[in-house]
Amino acid sequence: MARAKAKGFTPGRAKNLVGVAKVLAPALIPVMAPIAARAAALVSDRYDHFRASRLGIPVDELTRYSGKGASLHARIVGFSEALGQLRDTEPAYVERTETRLAQLLAAVRASERMPTPRRKAAHRAVSTDLDGLEAELLKRLGV
Repeated sequence: MARAKAKGFTPGRAKNLVGVAKVLAPALIPVMAPIAARAAALVSDRYDHFRASRLGIPVDELTRYSGKGASLHARIVGFSEALGQLRDTEPAYVERTETRLAQLLAAVRASERMPTPRRKAAHRAVSTDLDGLEAELLKRLGV
């Protein structure tokens, strides 16, 4: 019975471990701090790459797109860049579409401060509108 108790975690062993930790902690902190800082930086970098890949943008542009509407914002900017291919051949379409994209971008920015249900409804509406615009663009590009 005493042997079984000796193998388990007892209050005496806990007290001994706390004493050892008090002695070792000052010596380990200078060693562990740089390792912890490097690990935190690595995790942060990996998370930034993950977010950038989800948005479909380069990592260095990640700071341009933040908030709940970041993916819609990135999608609108990407769409606007794709319009450049039609600027010479269909200027009226490009001008009309850029005006609409500016309105959608304003709606995404305004929705950041809305209550969650309204923001989600606004984002769904913007996304649906973008789907239609993208389909039209693809048709005009012959895809």
